[in-house]
Amino acid sequence: MASGFIPGKTVEVPEISFADNVELNAAKTAIVIVDMQNDFVKEGGTLVVEDAAITIPTIQDLIARGRDAGCRIAYTQDSHTDGDPEWDIWPKHCEVGTWGWQIVEDLAPQEGDLVCRKSRYDGFYGTELEHFLSRVWQVENLIIVGTVSSICVAHTAASAGLRWFNLILAADGMSALTEFDQALTLRQASWLYTGNVVKSCSDIQFSTESQA
Repeated sequence: MASGFIPGKTVEVPEISFADNVELNAAKTAIVIVDMQNDFVKEGGTLVVEDAAITIPTIQDLIARGRDAGCRIAYTQDSHTDGDPEWDIWPKHCEVGTWGWQIVEDLAPQEGDLVCRKSRYDGFYGTELEHFLSRVWQVENLIIVGTVSSICVAHTAASAGLRWFNLILAADGMSALTEFDQALTLRQASWLYTGNVVKSCSDIQFSTESQA
């Protein structure tokens, strides 16, 4: 029997507040693509998220529109070497220099993009991400997409929220291990941090007006 402290097998998802659309000043906006690497996305990967590949076209379109408008683009790249304690928690994955570690070719970074290697779930932890977003690019708005929703996306989004970035998450640009995990991340972001959660990347529009 479930108590107030131990959830039952069926848990009602609290309301997730979705914005109808969001318009952002491209010059003050960065798109962060979290861990879209072969081991998580492609057949043959060691920790494939079932829905990750489905998000590729959506993320591609978001990146293309963002680039055209003048947004900054950043990637996190899960990176591990022999002896990494994370391999005691998860199967061996994203070993530096291997096929599984590489960012999927469909979303390959371009010249001028930032790629941050990270050794833990949070894209800000021990990386140069904050330095570029805040000091070099002077970004205010942060769109986060990628995988895995309740782990690396959630921890990176939490760090962004705690740093007072205007945070935007798009549900169809994120993939999770379970439906519960997806709901957890969207729920947290929709009420805990400043910013917006939208259902689709297409709900995010970019303005090149300096006052936007």
